[in-house]
Amino acid sequence: MSSLQPIHVVGGGLAGSEAAWQIAQAGVPVILHEMRPVRGTDAHKTDGLAELVCSNSFRSDDAEANAVGLLHQEMRSLGSLIMAKGDAHQVPAGGALAVDRDGFSNAVTAALEAHPLITIERGEVAGLPPEDWSSVIVATGPLTSPALAEAILGLTGEKELAFFDAIAPIAYRDSINMDVAWFQSRYDKIGPGGTGKDYINCPMTREQYDAFIDALIAGDKTDFKEWEANTPYFDGCLPIEVMAERGRETLRHGPMKPVGLTDPNNPDKKPYAIVQLRQDNALGTLFNMVGFQTKLKYGDQTRILRMIPGLENAEFARLGGLHRNTYLNSPKLLDNTLRLKAMPRLRFAGQITGCEGYVESAAIGLMTGRFAAAERLGSVVATLPSTTALGALINHITGGHIETIDEGPRSFQPMNVNFGLFPPLDITPKSEDGKRLRGPAKAAAKKRALTDRARSDLAEWMAASALPAAAE
Repeated sequence: MSSLQPIHVVGGGLAGSEAAWQIAQAGVPVILHEMRPVRGTDAHKTDGLAELVCSNSFRSDDAEANAVGLLHQEMRSLGSLIMAKGDAHQVPAGGALAVDRDGFSNAVTAALEAHPLITIERGEVAGLPPEDWSSVIVATGPLTSPALAEAILGLTGEKELAFFDAIAPIAYRDSINMDVAWFQSRYDKIGPGGTGKDYINCPMTREQYDAFIDALIAGDKTDFKEWEANTPYFDGCLPIEVMAERGRETLRHGPMKPVGLTDPNNPDKKPYAIVQLRQDNALGTLFNMVGFQTKLKYGDQTRILRMIPGLENAEFARLGGLHRNTYLNSPKLLDNTLRLKAMPRLRFAGQITGCEGYVESAAIGLMTGRFAAAERLGSVVATLPSTTALGALINHITGGHIETIDEGPRSFQPMNVNFGLFPPLDITPKSEDGKRLRGPAKAAAKKRALTDRARSDLAEWMAASALPAAAE
């Protein structure tokens, strides 16, 4: 066993699991603290590490034209446990990487339990970690226990921000009417483990869509407590009824858009709107409703969802729900290695830092683990280039946003990785004959140039990095 003092990781979600793995792979002992099952949360259902509480999708796996796909690739290059187990437990999902949620969590848990440098302790860390814990990563996510959240708030002197996050329903595959619905990926795109026919599609006429929107708006929703009343939603995870209230066509231009799909039962008539469901487990017995987060009460939720053609007799393994998330004002509170300025022995990782999404949370856990391990080993991890997906995300969290505007402070908001976080290209891509590109060709060339630059810069950083790429 190593003679080094252990690093403590608080929270066994995706970020904490990844951080613990990276630290242990660097040869530093880790104590991973997870409060479940001693204390549960409003969203978790098991005591497994890295449990997926919402979607089972890690989103696009396209490393050439999508920022999250590029992030996947960068994490794989750095020996990510989350990506390795995600790849091993993928289920068909078109151009996305989706996983069997139970198989994935079980595999991550088994890997961490088997590592000789990782000790898993079950129980809540109530309040600030003890002073003799000289290096701590807080990766408690959006569902941080009240005692710890209050202690962090008291230490920083800041008011934590909060938002509501909604969970999508999951239907049993054999309860979906395939005489109405059909299998097809948008634009027939083939992704990892997929065939181009990875989504179940439920078509709607304009009349059916209008009736559905009316029902959503009129449906009985979850009541807010008084202290929750002014908590905003994160725009990347809006409940469907909130989208409907923002405009009757909002859903049809969002999760219910009908583009890239053809109803084989009526090929000459384009559906007015389409609801998609994506495989949720390896057996193919469960399908989740894509983009259908909701805070409808269960009775109305079941009734309204069964208005969707193909789901008339649907049975649900899980209905949608709602939980409140919290995150730090990270640009003000954290340094560029995710240390709390007010108490540098504490680092933060995952959604509590203000990133959004499974992969982004795990990515921040990966880098926070490397920062902490290097510090324990008396080394330093070189600053990641902001031209990489990992670097761009950390830069946003630690100060890449606009701090103030004329009217006063601008609030820091959660962010998925996207090309808008990357520095502009030095040279505008042109066609092979040197002419200026326009429209879709210009956008595609720009994405390729951004991802090519990122891969080159990450390779240089890895060669100079104090820590080698971890290997499972």
